[in-house]
Amino acid sequence: MESVPRRRNEESHRAILHAAITLVAEKGFENVTVEAIASHAGVGKQTIYRWWRSKGAVVLEAINDGFADVAAFPDTGDIVADLRTQMENVTVKLVTTDFGSAYRGLIAAAQSDPELARKHIEQIIEPASVACRERLIRARDAGQIRSDTDVQTTIDLLYGAIYYRLLLSTRPLATEQVAQAVDLVFAGIRTFN
Repeated sequence: MESVPRRRNEESHRAILHAAITLVAEKGFENVTVEAIASHAGVGKQTIYRWWRSKGAVVLEAINDGFADVAAFPDTGDIVADLRTQMENVTVKLVTTDFGSAYRGLIAAAQSDPELARKHIEQIIEPASVACRERLIRARDAGQIRSDTDVQTTIDLLYGAIYYRLLLSTRPLATEQVAQAVDLVFAGIRTFN
């Protein structure tokens, strides 16, 4: 995480993360200040600057922290069911909470902030990609998907469908879309024993 020194007050830490998500979802990333987050959390802005270097770092940690409960990949032995479960959990979190709006705001801000973009990749995208890659490799090793499957392209296809709807709002992001995307991708890579 981008946090600077060790946190001394977990209650304040939680309040700051909650305030960051709530305010960014309500007002947009660009309209929220560290001062507003501090005020909403009931702390001084110096507390935030002691723990984080920027507003982006606070929001990034809040999003990362908020997705911890849905980011894990189950391993029931059925790769299709496991991916559906994980992707549907992520989708529900994006659709039914403030995290979807806050995440869109963070990604938009990262387009003009190379440091935030790099941290987003390092802290959210890459760990999720590694976990998915490991799960797909286990499925490949177990003969559930073709041995010539390009795992990274598979990840891009699966999660690209979520990001496309989340960021461009072409159609509503929904769990039904997850099942369709997984079925379409696996029609091309699944082995039939």
